[in-house]
Amino acid sequence: MLVLTRRVGESLVIGDDVVVTVLEVRSDGVRLGIDAPRHVRVHRAEVLEAVRQENARAVEADDAAASALRGLLPRAAAPAGTPAAAPDPEPSARPAAPPAAPGDDTRD
Repeated sequence: MLVLTRRVGESLVIGDDVVVTVLEVRSDGVRLGIDAPRHVRVHRAEVLEAVRQENARAVEADDAAASALRGLLPRAAAPAGTPAAAPDPEPSARPAAPPAAPGDDTRD
């Protein structure tokens, strides 16, 4: 880790396009200004860690969640690991009806 001492108004440059400037020093913290292009992500470490933990917790499935998801499946669905029944073959096509004569309203 590089450790630098900077005073209010002084900056440091990271790469070619990120500038960090000390804006204010207080007894409870330091205010920094970060000038970076839009494609460069800038996050506070504690917020990023909280998001990572919440994402990890969200993907964990407990028994209650698994049961709730199983309840959403259609009743006719085959249980996991068993082959599903083959669909019925397509019904044979009906022969085409002859064209109706003019004025003939009868339909099948």
